[in-house]
Amino acid sequence: MSKKYWNEKIETMPRAELEAYQLEALKEYLVFAYNNSPYYHKSFDEHGVSPDDLKELSDLQKFPFINKKIERDRQIAAPFLGDLACVPESDVVYISASSGSTGVPTISPFTLKDFDEWQDVEARLYWMVGMRPKDRYLHALNFTLFVGGPDVIGAQNLGALCIWAGTVPSEKLLFIMKEFQPTITWTTPSYAWHLGESAKTQGIDPAKDLSIRKIIVAGETGGSISATRKEIEKLWNAELFDFYGISDIYGACAGMCEYKDGLHLAEDHILVEVLNPNTLLPVKDGEQGEIVFTTLKKRARPMIRFRSGDIGFVNREKCKCGRTHTRIYITGRIDDMFIVSGVNVFPSDIEYVVRTIEELSGEYRIIIDEEEHLTKFDIEVEKEDNILLTQELALSDKLSKKIKERLGVKPRHIKILQKGDIPRATHKAKRIIDQRKKSE
Repeated sequence: MSKKYWNEKIETMPRAELEAYQLEALKEYLVFAYNNSPYYHKSFDEHGVSPDDLKELSDLQKFPFINKKIERDRQIAAPFLGDLACVPESDVVYISASSGSTGVPTISPFTLKDFDEWQDVEARLYWMVGMRPKDRYLHALNFTLFVGGPDVIGAQNLGALCIWAGTVPSEKLLFIMKEFQPTITWTTPSYAWHLGESAKTQGIDPAKDLSIRKIIVAGETGGSISATRKEIEKLWNAELFDFYGISDIYGACAGMCEYKDGLHLAEDHILVEVLNPNTLLPVKDGEQGEIVFTTLKKRARPMIRFRSGDIGFVNREKCKCGRTHTRIYITGRIDDMFIVSGVNVFPSDIEYVVRTIEELSGEYRIIIDEEEHLTKFDIEVEKEDNILLTQELALSDKLSKKIKERLGVKPRHIKILQKGDIPRATHKAKRIIDQRKKSE
């Protein structure tokens, strides 16, 4: 109960010793991937590299990248796990999944050892924000194939009393908070604000009438924006801590300590590079670039030089909390992804749905804005000429339902236009209109 670190030896390991640990792990890992993954074996050979070429950590730059497209393509080429995988399906005990632009959800497989090590990382992150066995923890993340769902097990392993709420309506979640008086919860920054404001409309003061004293957030950048964090903390009279996760690896692999200066990455499990998105060469610590991850232990499907698409920077100096693991700072996305209720929404996923409906022309626009501090989106589409006015409501409902089935969230409004109403472009179509207020 009184110890400061979940695993003091690992979390406070001197930098030189930590990098030596990473190097030995990476050497073994590259050999494992080369010998057991058909894709990595072929890819390394085609790029003229061998696991033996890794003599120091910087040699990782010699090895090829993978990205979301490769991940999807390899899964399609060798269903079910894809040929990035290094183990047979009989060794896999759990998968998470995310939607993809091809219509095939990308999965993230775990062996039993992978899963247990992942949840140990979660326990470490929970302990870092101050969770202890005496706490009651309300897990308000989606359990339906979402990689953040099982992270509640890390809290259980820590010894906290866990309430598996999932994504329930605000009224139900507030009822649970009143009835069971949890001390810690995890949601998205926008929903934490929305829930607090909703409580007030019901005559509940979240700062006085509820017992939440620590809020973990993830899925949006708001948790690392000081102005947003302070407003939520004031609303709830609670501390707010940001976590970072990536569906292709772990539910959460980095989190804030009490100093809230960046997110400590679990570097004994994951190696991080920051690269110039154009040259793909390393940038200096503190400079922004694309975040690239390499797993060091996950056996089911190694992710070697995975281009995350996230933009950010790192600080490898020892933190005031005593931890030595690199702190990451995520500042945005390379692509046009936006987040609704903690769900990553890609315009390509919406396009996929729109273009599967014969009654629509295939042209569309996405309008993004905010409503009561929550990100919302509307869609404009064109109907084919033979669609009558009386058929528009059914068509709108059909599109909304298909988008909800694919993404897990649905648009606030759908506007059906006449064919030709959406301006065409000779080069790049402007399909996204972002009307949200930009953070300072």
